Amino acid sequence: MAPRLSFQVLGPLKVSVDGRPLLLRSARQRTVLAVLLLTPGRAVSVDALADAVWHSGPPATARNQIAICVSALRKTFRDEAGVDGLIETMLPGYVLHREGHYVDVADLYESAAAARAAAEAGEANEAAAHFEDALALWSGPVLDGMDGSALSGAVGRISELRTNLIEEYAAVQLQQGRYVSVMESLGPVVAEHPLREHARAVLMRAYHLSGRRSEALDLYREGRRILVAELGVEPGGELRDIHRTVLEGDGRASSKAAAAPDTVVPEAAPDPAPVTVPRQLPLAHEPFVGREEELGLLQRLVPPAPGYTGGTSARIAAICGPAGVGKSALALHWADRVTGRFPDGQLYLDLRDPHGHGGLGRPEAALERALRALGVPGTSIPAGLEDRAALYRSTLDGRRLLVVLDDARSVEQIRPLMPGRGSARVLVTSRDPLNELAGTSAVTRLELGAMSPAESLKLLAATIGEHRVAAEPAAATRLVELCDRLPLALRVVATRLLSDHRWSLRRMAAQMEDRRERVSVLSPGESGVRSGAWLGYRALSVQAARLYRQLSMLEVPDFPAWIGAPVLDISPDASEELLHQLVGAQLLEIGPARGGATRFRFQNLMRQFAQERCLAEDSAQEREQALERVLTTVLTLVYAAQEQLYGKGEAPHGGPAHSRPVPGETVSELVADPIEWFEGEREALGALVAQAVRDGQAERAWLLAVGTVPFYETRNYLEDWRRTAECALEGARRAGDARGAGTMLRSLGTLAIYQRRYEEARELLLTALTQLERGDDTQGRAIVRRNLAVCARFFGDLGGAARYCEESLVLFRRAGDNSGLSHALGLLAQIEIEQGNPERGVELSNQAIEVSYEAGSLRSRTQNLYRLAEALLVAGRSAQAERICHDVVGLTRGQGDRLGEAHGLCALGEAQWRQNEPHKARASLRRALRLAEEVGDRFLQARIVTHLACAEAIGGGAGTGEPLDWAREEFQTLNAPVWERRAGRLREVLESHDSARPIEGSMLACLLADR
Repeated sequence: MAPRLSFQVLGPLKVSVDGRPLLLRSARQRTVLAVLLLTPGRAVSVDALADAVWHSGPPATARNQIAICVSALRKTFRDEAGVDGLIETMLPGYVLHREGHYVDVADLYESAAAARAAAEAGEANEAAAHFEDALALWSGPVLDGMDGSALSGAVGRISELRTNLIEEYAAVQLQQGRYVSVMESLGPVVAEHPLREHARAVLMRAYHLSGRRSEALDLYREGRRILVAELGVEPGGELRDIHRTVLEGDGRASSKAAAAPDTVVPEAAPDPAPVTVPRQLPLAHEPFVGREEELGLLQRLVPPAPGYTGGTSARIAAICGPAGVGKSALALHWADRVTGRFPDGQLYLDLRDPHGHGGLGRPEAALERALRALGVPGTSIPAGLEDRAALYRSTLDGRRLLVVLDDARSVEQIRPLMPGRGSARVLVTSRDPLNELAGTSAVTRLELGAMSPAESLKLLAATIGEHRVAAEPAAATRLVELCDRLPLALRVVATRLLSDHRWSLRRMAAQMEDRRERVSVLSPGESGVRSGAWLGYRALSVQAARLYRQLSMLEVPDFPAWIGAPVLDISPDASEELLHQLVGAQLLEIGPARGGATRFRFQNLMRQFAQERCLAEDSAQEREQALERVLTTVLTLVYAAQEQLYGKGEAPHGGPAHSRPVPGETVSELVADPIEWFEGEREALGALVAQAVRDGQAERAWLLAVGTVPFYETRNYLEDWRRTAECALEGARRAGDARGAGTMLRSLGTLAIYQRRYEEARELLLTALTQLERGDDTQGRAIVRRNLAVCARFFGDLGGAARYCEESLVLFRRAGDNSGLSHALGLLAQIEIEQGNPERGVELSNQAIEVSYEAGSLRSRTQNLYRLAEALLVAGRSAQAERICHDVVGLTRGQGDRLGEAHGLCALGEAQWRQNEPHKARASLRRALRLAEEVGDRFLQARIVTHLACAEAIGGGAGTGEPLDWAREEFQTLNAPVWERRAGRLREVLESHDSARPIEGSMLACLLADR
């Protein structure tokens, strides 16, 4: 069963996993987690998190520090609890998903909602049980012990909810006749909050109904004194009514106590004058399909039954999303479905920019139209905005009416159009995210994205006819994807298909495959996709618009927050701010990301619109310079990450001036975890290599390709390695760059070695050597000779392997590449071992380790520790080898090197079975086998299975024959004759051995020693 996390905030902050406490030692992490827990399932903006952490004023690097903090939380939950996906990046910040886990504040909200619903339905016993469940969750003040000033708003709201629940529970207890319980629970509340009139009134009823008339009257006199002294007002109607009841001594209190908890029984009133009932919803001209989840969320906007003011309904619903996503269609479809729940009418106000397509951009104009629709004569409408807004609220007071505000620009535009307290509800659509509306239960906010593939096909079929979709299903599916599954684009396509039945779906899809034509096809006349994009684009600042245009020319699937720094030559903080402006304008999307860093991406149609603008507004030189700045910055980061992992020697010597300074500490911050950085940028790096080749920047392309190899090697991303190297090789050949071509041929040869294709590797490396000898690339020629030594060793030519290796040592020393030198010394150590000189192998391995320290290369040091362990095993020093293997496993695991960890565990298991410790060996080898299977290394898997057979034999186990047969077949397939012979000898010996007698590890070690 998956681990279950438990979070408690209704008291001291506590986190546990399956009942075991989980400690968070960082105060910042506890604060960020607390804020997310206080609103589970709802996105919390980065700004809100920063304000909570630095309530005296966030620093300039707050966004990056919050991302690092969230990344650390994710790592803690992943490492300590095995839980991924708990905290997700979601505009405008992060959201905590509680599904499968326990959050006490979420339990509180659910219990409170259930209690109120039962109370509304008149189920007093059920309501009481739910109220008791909710109130029992508290173990002290909210987030007791944490700095309250940072979280005072959220803590205050939850504390207020507790007080409200005590009041509502007391009203239910009155219905049950539990007067003493009401006095016990409400007495402290009234003492702490003397201005809460409803609590005082319920307590007075309890005193009165239990026969304690004098205490009820004292309670009223004290309340009146406090209200007059502090607020200058007399008690309200509810308190006056119960006071009169107590004075008269009649039974009306009983009847009122039996009413719903928050119901106030009104005095008789004259019939209201007739009012105008507006019915302004426009007719829907197109079919509507799908969006069932969103329609369900909008139901929260329906007001509760008349006379009941409790419950969890929202007063405002906001549908936000990019142009063409179907915001207005969803709003009008839902509004039409619920007209019966708003008997006092429906107002519809189009708030589009009047300078674009007309409408009511200014709130003053919208208010005038609304007031006239509500029956207010034109002569009675005041001139000023504030006076109009006040009259609007007064006119709506008490009406069960729906106001639809379509295509709003900002919160400032719609704020005067919000009704006051009462039953009126507001439904807003906007391309702006309207973040200022978030943070209260009175608002339901929907981020509307593209439709699902199934919904999109249904919409197309509903518009052009199911028979046409059924006749060309593949073309229909392709059309849906070419339209980005946007309702607006699908309707434009459908209109064109309906206008001329000679157009087949296949023909339409073929025309739209041309990216340059797609936006034009979807933008007939002055409408369509281009029109919607223009609305957001023309409102951008000059700098934001330029960033938007030039980002579209980067052919990457998504990009990080710092990317605008090289694009516009600005600071990373300015870049992040501009990108969030573009997201706010619905021109970019927040994409899924690893760790805590935010990533951004284009919708395909929006990218094509932006590219149109870039080609129209920016010169070829400006576009070329922007790409050049991006590539040089990315190269800086790639080699900084590589240096942190593997030391300085890995970078190619004598390359172009590809380093580009990044302001502040951005480089060190970004590559603080180099493997995670590479993982996050993996797709973008491959795409940039291909774009650099296409744009004639061949040198930067191959430098970038070779810079990513250590990462691909560590994570066994061999297909990525091959694709980027072949692409860069093509670019170097076209440009006549012999060094670049040689370097890429050398990289492909190294890849072939990893894939055990030694004949192909040798041919590639010899060709690479020919190319590299045309220039002065000493380091490159050294690497090729070292790798040729690997091939010669595999073919059994140990003398030739040693010569190649010694030649590479000379060249590495000449090039000053200590990292390469360390690796070559380690390889020579292996060759010496196989030539029967294990002690010489141990000596060379120790030299290699010393050189790796000089190089600052953790990777070289780790690999040479592994080679030292192998040398010690051959020399018969298994206990010493075991200690070294533990270091190898720890170092590779810390680097995220799963392949290296698998090799380390394999050697560890071998050291353990050689010492006749089969139980330890089996545990190590099984872990190694799981990792080798994950990275897909079949040769290593076969070696591990061979060692497992040895461990099983030493432990007295039978049935090793079948695994050894499998291993021998794998070795044969992989052209590994030495190991094939070893597995065969082992199979023969174990088959003839009496399993009743133990077999010594030293005997099996001898079988594996011969070649």
